[in-house]
Amino acid sequence: MPPSSDSEVLRGTLDLMILKALSLESLHGWGISHRIRHLSADRFEVNQGSLYPALQRLEHRGWVTSSWQRTEENRRAKFYELTPKGVRQLERETLQWRSYVRAVDLVLAAGG
Repeated sequence: MPPSSDSEVLRGTLDLMILKALSLESLHGWGISHRIRHLSADRFEVNQGSLYPALQRLEHRGWVTSSWQRTEENRRAKFYELTPKGVRQLERETLQWRSYVRAVDLVLAAGG
């Protein structure tokens, strides 16, 4: 199956994937996009046009913070980090997502 464009990914799902990526370590934007692509086995490719507005939204909600740091290549980049409030939100959204998936599976399993 070819990778989905980020326009096919619901905004809430993108937020959830960003929160998950940041739960593993603080990352800059490209690192977040790369992490999501890697974790999804190349299924999701998030472009910057969707990623940065989502990061701003998450930062505005207090779920992530950002600071300017140097990358491994000594380039200046904005790194994002999950806040305690973001950790709690990730837990809530993960439970909601799994409940949603179970409900869809029940519908799909109907009638054998």
